[in-house]
Amino acid sequence: MKTIKISYTILTGAFLLILAACNKGKDDFLYKETIAPVMLKGYNSSNETLEIKLDTFKINYPLSPNSAFDLIDAYTFYGNTNKVKLSLTETGTGKVVLEKEIKRGDGPTNLKFLYLNGKVNDLPEKPLVEQGKIKISYLFMPTLTNYTAPVDIVLIKYYFTPKAFEEIIRIKNVKPYECSEPVTISSFPTSGQEYNGQPTSVLFKAYIYKAGTNEFYTEGTGYTWHATSSSAPTPSASVASSNLYIFNESTAGNSIRFTKLFEL
Repeated sequence: MKTIKISYTILTGAFLLILAACNKGKDDFLYKETIAPVMLKGYNSSNETLEIKLDTFKINYPLSPNSAFDLIDAYTFYGNTNKVKLSLTETGTGKVVLEKEIKRGDGPTNLKFLYLNGKVNDLPEKPLVEQGKIKISYLFMPTLTNYTAPVDIVLIKYYFTPKAFEEIIRIKNVKPYECSEPVTISSFPTSGQEYNGQPTSVLFKAYIYKAGTNEFYTEGTGYTWHATSSSAPTPSASVASSNLYIFNESTAGNSIRFTKLFEL
């Protein structure tokens, strides 16, 4: 009985040690499996598709040319892996446009950027919304006229009945393909208004002049300007907001138009 008791004790102890080791290994494995969320938001203004990789794993949502993107994916760290490389590559040229190291325990990776002129630029932080205020900034892409000089983007009230306009504020010396500084104006009603004693509705528009002038930047380009249809994007005039607009040129016949590509 004594021998059996000793053997039983030894076997029981061994079993408990093995079980403890297995449980410890299981805990270690679970501890070492870490999910790292990756969020990408912005605009790809190039003609190239951007492929996204985490280490050697390709994310199945490439960034399409001339398109906005807003996606979420994740990388799972296994075992003793403590870091991974995030890369963005032009699929047509093989050019690596962005690389970032992601480390275990860093938490979510949140990248907001614009891919412009072959470079990755930080997406500007838009100002907070303030009651009774409209805050606007622009990024102008003159893709048809290829206009290269700075422009003034002028926010106006267009009084529809007398076909007259009033300048509210001017964003000066805006360089093409660069973000302007934000400006702030007061929100305003668009109905029930008067101009020189006449009832009229009001349109909120944005005209684009050659910098430092009241001459439309389209002068000399072969494109004409329409008083109400030729306007950079604008938000609702009567609602407080904060917006960044990326826009480019389009046409209706010879009349210049603008297309909103991205709004933040």
